[in-house]
Amino acid sequence: MDPWVYPRERSLGTITLVLGLLAWAILVLGTFGIALVYVLLGFIGYVFAQSAVIAWIKGTAVKLSPTQLPELHARFLDCCTRLGIAQPPEAYLLHGDGIFNAFATRFFGRNFVVLLSDVVDAMEAQPDGISFYIGHELGHIRRGHLTGHIWRAPVLWLPLLGPAYSRAKEYTCDLHGAACCLQADSAPRALVALAAGAQQWRHVNLQGYADQSAGNSGFWASFHELVAGYPWLTKRVARAIDPAAKLPSRNPLAYLLAIFVPYTGRAGGGALALVVVVAVIGVLAAVALPAYKEYEARTTVSAAWAEAAPVRMALEDYYKEREEIPDSLATAGLAETLPSGAAITLDADSMVVDITLPKSTGTLRMEPSATEDGIAWHCVAGDDLPQKALPASCRK
Repeated sequence: MDPWVYPRERSLGTITLVLGLLAWAILVLGTFGIALVYVLLGFIGYVFAQSAVIAWIKGTAVKLSPTQLPELHARFLDCCTRLGIAQPPEAYLLHGDGIFNAFATRFFGRNFVVLLSDVVDAMEAQPDGISFYIGHELGHIRRGHLTGHIWRAPVLWLPLLGPAYSRAKEYTCDLHGAACCLQADSAPRALVALAAGAQQWRHVNLQGYADQSAGNSGFWASFHELVAGYPWLTKRVARAIDPAAKLPSRNPLAYLLAIFVPYTGRAGGGALALVVVVAVIGVLAAVALPAYKEYEARTTVSAAWAEAAPVRMALEDYYKEREEIPDSLATAGLAETLPSGAAITLDADSMVVDITLPKSTGTLRMEPSATEDGIAWHCVAGDDLPQKALPASCRK
């Protein structure tokens, strides 16, 4: 069992992966592959957007190496070794403009870790804290978070489930960060810097800050955490001090409201989440409705072709016996409607039969042709009926 994986990530990761693969299968098969066109368009958009990010990083940030910021590079390599990462990703230092953060990203199979300079500068009094940020981002890479979301994407928006999985990943990466630290208090100190700032973090009572989580378990605090992808920072510090720490339970009523708020990642929940869901539903409807209409047309045409088999047989028998085409359906002993209610008409010159399909599907035309054994019938698309709706067995 991997000691650096938060237990809930395993269970939630399995659930989201199974549901995600099932959703992908339904989406692709249910739209007869049309959804793949939208996936391709999305991938093209991703390539342009992500390539801009990578180009900006490589063209702006400082790449760590044995000769470029060697101490920071050595710390980075040491963390890779501790986490068992045999092929270290490229690492960069970038000016953060006051932002305390670091991030990992990926492009065409290559992983990147970017440390913002404000984080590095803030930890100058306790450099071991820098290792926490490095390890946290390497945790995303080691656990496959940068690629695993693709297979889970169709279900990560689900209320409660999506944000819970995201929070579990953050706890896992905090464990990776702590594994890279030599001092026990480096991980919680590094996290407290996100709250107290570049200077005051060193004066914060860690346990006192962690205990604040007990006073933030009311309805609204619970609700906003349930719809967010990050745990409250007080809880993360509590777990960084003691991974087995028992955290205060959330207000049960908050779950009743949170279940109606889809997860939209870092964009947050609330009204924006609902807008995103409406947009997703709109895209799916735009893909699925035409596909469903095509499926419905094929089903209707196939049923009409099978239902008209007695009509074809009666007309063929009439022609064989009399060597002439009946002047009407009634002459051949046939009704002018099929059992389903579809209207049929006969061309007395060519013995072509037109079937007006129900639900305004169009017209199915049955054309005879002479053969050595009698008559062969073929189906043709008439008015308003697409050619691809015809059964393959009767096409010319």
